[in-house]
Amino acid sequence: MENVTLLGNDNQTLGIWTDQSIEYKVVSVMLVIIICGAGIVGNVMVILVVLTTKHMRTPTNCYLVSLAVADLIVLTAAGLPNITESLFGGWVYGYGGCLSITYLQYLGINASSCSITAFTVERYIAICHPIKAQFLCTLSRAKKIIVLVWGFTTLYCVMWFCLSDIETKMYDNITLTFCAYKVSRSLYKPIYFADFTLFYVIPLLLASVLYGLIARILILNPLPSDPKEKTQTWKKGSRAESKKNSKNSSFGSTMASRRQVTKMLAVVVILFALLWMPYRTLVVVNSFLNESYSDTWFLLFCRLCIYLNSAINPVIYNAMSQKFRAAFRKLCHCRPQSSKKPATYSVALTYSVIKETSNGQSPDHYPTEMEEIPGPTTEFLSGRERLSYKESSMSESTLSTA
Repeated sequence: MENVTLLGNDNQTLGIWTDQSIEYKVVSVMLVIIICGAGIVGNVMVILVVLTTKHMRTPTNCYLVSLAVADLIVLTAAGLPNITESLFGGWVYGYGGCLSITYLQYLGINASSCSITAFTVERYIAICHPIKAQFLCTLSRAKKIIVLVWGFTTLYCVMWFCLSDIETKMYDNITLTFCAYKVSRSLYKPIYFADFTLFYVIPLLLASVLYGLIARILILNPLPSDPKEKTQTWKKGSRAESKKNSKNSSFGSTMASRRQVTKMLAVVVILFALLWMPYRTLVVVNSFLNESYSDTWFLLFCRLCIYLNSAINPVIYNAMSQKFRAAFRKLCHCRPQSSKKPATYSVALTYSVIKETSNGQSPDHYPTEMEEIPGPTTEFLSGRERLSYKESSMSESTLSTA
């Protein structure tokens, strides 16, 4: 993905080598550091959140962890060489670095594409075939699919160990080393188009069809009315009616959650298509040109789009998923800690609140009332001491009943 594909080393004529301008070096290094740095932090947070939070360990989030690992590989294996290339003008990691970094670049790219395809299929089954999803979209099956994805991409990318090599070029004023291919660029057309078809065209076509079917299901089956309105039936409806409305509220909440997750994943797929399009198009076009197009600023734009695609996914999760947003805040210790109440005091008041509100009121109010109850301060206790004999007897009766 680096010099060898985009810079057209095969048709380069030797002469006086000129270094990149200071503006290009400053802009490229700063943008790569900012994008890759933010992407690395964000993807590490995604992995930590899913691995350390029990309720976040869902099949969909397992695929997102796989995608985060692939994005981390892309950001480190592609971003770091881009910085050194801008600063030094050549390859500084040696022969072993050329083989391993090239392999890791394609491994991360292909694994991210397969992970996107996997969670797209998972979303389709969950929305369009909910009965089958009960035994198909499970956590254990998701882990097995992820192992297969990484096993396939690991074996598929082994060929780059045999196709990559370092090349030394002697200019009139300097000698530089590049990480290049062993044969001419024209002989790599089958590999280019195999990658382009397997890891870009097919995933996008499949995603377009499946998300179209998902949208059809969601449009034909609109969500029930606002679940908050259902709680009003506690005051004027029968028990059977309230249970029915409670089930409808739960169903509506589940469907709303599924719709939001589907929207989030659809945005991930759309950005994948848009941000990878410049580089994929350039590779295809250069495969038919006698002399490849190698404008440095456009090449930088293509690379930054790739890095941005790997860095922006955690931002999407935080913006579109309330669960991820809350988990990120908890991981960063941004959530204010609530004060703890003594157990005996809470138990007594809990019974009192339930007894007072059980006469025709919704149980949805319990948590709210409990949060508003003040702690057992000295002022409150002194007030308790001033209760009359009648009030004190009623209070003791309540506690003994509890």
